[in-house]
Amino acid sequence: MRSNVQFIIWESCIRLWRKRIEMKTVLIKMIRFYQKYLSPLKNVKCPYIPTCSQYGLEAIEKYGALKGGLLAAWRILRCNPFSKGGYDPVP
Repeated sequence: MRSNVQFIIWESCIRLWRKRIEMKTVLIKMIRFYQKYLSPLKNVKCPYIPTCSQYGLEAIEKYGALKGGLLAAWRILRCNPFSKGGYDPVP
């Protein structure tokens, strides 16, 4: 009985880990799509170095989908015409 419960817990952990990897991959592909097809159409460029989309890629690759996605969202909220911009790397 005990090994059966341990097996169920282990399987659940594996499924959650796979979904996290899938979410990370989906977010990275969305950002790469934006960089390739949508970003060149914009007239206004990002005042930060690296750009917000590159920052998002680096954050998601380094910290994963949840924390990296939150860091990227916070960066996008800070990116506006009134911001000073400049060098702002992923922590």
